[in-house]
Amino acid sequence: MEARKILEVFYLKRKVLLMVAITAILVFFTAGMVLSIPLPVLRMATTTSTDNTGLLDYLAPFVTEQLGIDLQWVSVGSGAAIKHGENGDVDIILTHDPAAEDKFEASGAGVYRKYVMYNDYIVIGPKNDPAGIKGLSTAEAFNKIANSGSVFASRADKSGTHSAELAQWGHAGIQVPDKEQWYLATGQGMLQTIIIAAEREGYTLTDRGTYITYESKGSPELVILVEGDESLYNQYSIMTVNPEKHPKTNHELAKKFTDWLISPVTQTLIADFKVQDKQLFFPNAEDKNKE
Repeated sequence: MEARKILEVFYLKRKVLLMVAITAILVFFTAGMVLSIPLPVLRMATTTSTDNTGLLDYLAPFVTEQLGIDLQWVSVGSGAAIKHGENGDVDIILTHDPAAEDKFEASGAGVYRKYVMYNDYIVIGPKNDPAGIKGLSTAEAFNKIANSGSVFASRADKSGTHSAELAQWGHAGIQVPDKEQWYLATGQGMLQTIIIAAEREGYTLTDRGTYITYESKGSPELVILVEGDESLYNQYSIMTVNPEKHPKTNHELAKKFTDWLISPVTQTLIADFKVQDKQLFFPNAEDKNKE
């Protein structure tokens, strides 16, 4: 009788252990299936400065955690980013070329435009400042660079910074340089253009955020020489691609991301993003979007 009870207890324990093992296996595979479900992808075209500075790499984990979105982006000049939007290659664009954005929106290609943040442009050049532009207005500085034939590196890529540079030549009353030997058309992104300018001991116009990133790499050959003009203001905006023109784009996901980007929580995240304890972008969604 005692032996029979022992056997019953043994088989009961074995049955319980088997059930526990089966449950554990089911939980493991169920969790695996949940983890393997891909997140919805949001495709964005953006200016090089948001990528070169590390801002998007900084924000991406928050996008995944708070929105459940896999943010994927291509980093190009603002002109090329807008072109991606026109072609329906992406769901959303993040750029800093107001005039080009106005045209994109007016054409009906872009909708739900929101202001996000700003910084400023600066003119940088060699420490010995061969053209003698330090402390001048931007217009005076561009005049001195042109009249002295000092090397100037231009992105020449229809980016937001390139558009800003072209405007500065206009403010200076100078025809945009073309084939002048001192004018270098790099066709490159901002960070690479700074490097080329440094190699040629020349000047260039850059957004401050990218310059701080360049500066953080140690012993910068180029320094800030001109800053503070109102014409150097640099606004960043986000706009979704019109789903009526490109039905395959994910408008709802883009709108969700836009609302998150201009929310107070994310605006604080942007303000907190720093390199060498220097703030690169200044959020202004709350004030600018009321205008």
